[in-house]
Amino acid sequence: MMASFFDQFASPSYLGIPLIAIAISLPWVLYPTPSYRWINNRLITLQGWFINRFTNQLMLPLNVGGHKWALLLASLMIFLITINMIGLLPYTFTPTTQLSLNMGFAVPLWLATVIIGMRNQPTVALGHLLPEGTPIPLIPVLIIIETISLFIRPLALGVRLTANLTAGHLLIQLIATAVFVLMPMMPTVAILTATVLFLLTLLEVAVAMIQAYVFVLLLSLYLQENV
Repeated sequence: MMASFFDQFASPSYLGIPLIAIAISLPWVLYPTPSYRWINNRLITLQGWFINRFTNQLMLPLNVGGHKWALLLASLMIFLITINMIGLLPYTFTPTTQLSLNMGFAVPLWLATVIIGMRNQPTVALGHLLPEGTPIPLIPVLIIIETISLFIRPLALGVRLTANLTAGHLLIQLIATAVFVLMPMMPTVAILTATVLFLLTLLEVAVAMIQAYVFVLLLSLYLQENV
């Protein structure tokens, strides 16, 4: 029984062919395509307003050099929110519960911010490894600690997103199983458990959006240090 709880995180396949590419690309069909008309419908207007507000909020602390990342970060935010939200539906697969996919986003983007910092302002980028005013005996230790923390950043990005979504999905499945088991024996307790399940589902919807925002926000903060 316990092993079956983790089957939901296995990549779906048909005739031995992994379907994760379809799970990643198919949700984009759900988004309406903007038209060339002067007046759009309410859904496209709301979609454009959300993207504009998010991009403005994200680019606010960055200088002009960092604004080149606006399209990439906004697209990544929409992608992660879409995948996370659709993964909460029944009989669906959540690709962002796979650590390999999250690390595939985190490592290249983090490395790009580091390379930009080393290319544009190497002195400032290396200066982050040693805080100003550090006592001389602590300099080697702090450099090692800051270097380790620098290389842990992409791992923290990927693991944070994976762990939060995986834990939420497991809790939902455990409580849903408890509801089905308790329904014929203790209906009152089952109803209370179903209420907890509903509240947990609302929480997971918020977590799906917040974790996507935190992932992109941390990338923008890493970029802010290097531009």
